[in-house]
Amino acid sequence: MAGNENRQLHMFFFPFMAQGHMIPTIDMAKLFASRGIKATIITTALNAPLLAKTIQRSKNLGVEIGVLVIKFPTIEAGLPEGCESFHMASSHGVQQKFFKATTMLEPQIEQLLQEHAPDCLLADIFFPWATDTATKYGIPRLVFHGTGFFALCALECLRLSEPYKNVSSDSEPFSIPNLPNDIKLTREQLPDYLKENVESTEFAKFFKRCRESEARSYGVVVNSFYELEQDYVDHYRKVMGRKAWHIGPLSVCNKDTEDKAQRGKESSIDEHGYCLKWLDTKKPHSVVYICFGSIADFNESQLTEIAMGLEASRQQFIWVVKKEKNHGEEEWLPEGFEKRMEGKGLIIRGWAPQVLILDHEAVGGFVTHCGWNSILEGVAAGVSMVTWPVSAEQFFNEKLVTQVLKIGLSVGALRWVSLEGDSVNKDAIEKAVSRIMVGGEAGEMRNRAKVLGELARRAVEEGGSSVLDLNAGIEDLKSIGC
Repeated sequence: MAGNENRQLHMFFFPFMAQGHMIPTIDMAKLFASRGIKATIITTALNAPLLAKTIQRSKNLGVEIGVLVIKFPTIEAGLPEGCESFHMASSHGVQQKFFKATTMLEPQIEQLLQEHAPDCLLADIFFPWATDTATKYGIPRLVFHGTGFFALCALECLRLSEPYKNVSSDSEPFSIPNLPNDIKLTREQLPDYLKENVESTEFAKFFKRCRESEARSYGVVVNSFYELEQDYVDHYRKVMGRKAWHIGPLSVCNKDTEDKAQRGKESSIDEHGYCLKWLDTKKPHSVVYICFGSIADFNESQLTEIAMGLEASRQQFIWVVKKEKNHGEEEWLPEGFEKRMEGKGLIIRGWAPQVLILDHEAVGGFVTHCGWNSILEGVAAGVSMVTWPVSAEQFFNEKLVTQVLKIGLSVGALRWVSLEGDSVNKDAIEKAVSRIMVGGEAGEMRNRAKVLGELARRAVEEGGSSVLDLNAGIEDLKSIGC
């Protein structure tokens, strides 16, 4: 460190305002703080209460995390009042305004950098201006993506070689060149912003700025562990030439039941109550858990297909549904469904204590939208998966799970469709759920998943690959005079 080897390193953590980004960022702040770093999280007024309980519990354990609150420019960006989290942006138009609002935060961040003089700014990839802002104040900017090495490598290889331009139709498979494995995708499984001319849409321009900003940043911090995607960690560092540290899975760093239960919003069911007691009555590996994250928003006809598929599979289940229950039985539920499923299936409306559910020995399978947090939580719990990607980088994550790790199988979603997702019929759902839960193939996938779960836990223990990389990252920051 510059002039004083014993001076405490001070890091700012600035997450994108979405559950899938804020949850791992607060875990990161706790992790760095537990290593003697002064950690401060920057967030907005309506998001700050989501962090409060976790920060207080950390403080009780002797780990201090500071919080600085900034104003989110909802009115200036034309957003509805109170829209300070991305999951509230319920259409493409509102999403575009939300990203516009985040670009207007720069002056407030500059002011905080001036006032507090931190040694490093760890900012989400969706703040492309953060690299130049950090440089202006003479400190390194670290990037947090919220995804793994596999997807980062795949996206960069696609960007550089554009193999999707050489196919005759949207459904014709092509290989992603220069990756350690032969990974095939179709054009309709790619993010819209990747296929579009970079100057043709606001989203495409925005993601181009994000990529260029990352290339100029000091390095990348990744919520992953070496044993999960070893070839892709090496590829990212050696072939792509990027500085990167894997410090996950961050969810496993939460040893406390309260921390596991309250990652994100308050759960809709008392996390120490009915949900887990219900699981306690079930045999090991007998329940399938279905959840599609905070952004995906399936329409009612798709929810009906899921209900019929689950019933036909004859498997016990916990199903998290975003739609709140109206008085009486919902129109989209098959008539008499809830009565027939009494004792066999449980529907949670809203937010669920996902880590606690996945960690329960009764859970034997996980139907997931392939968001990176969910993939890691499933891996850490040693649970095999049915993959149902919707948007973002989720089709890449599906390939990691099904082809590289071989701990899951696809439900058959074929198209990248933001928010609503591709439609999948009840027969495909029934077949996938049955295959993940019953028979020799299910047992083989579960065994592989259990091995990865054990490796995930070891990675975050003293001497584990992620702890060693975390320490290396901290030493690297100290060595450049932070």
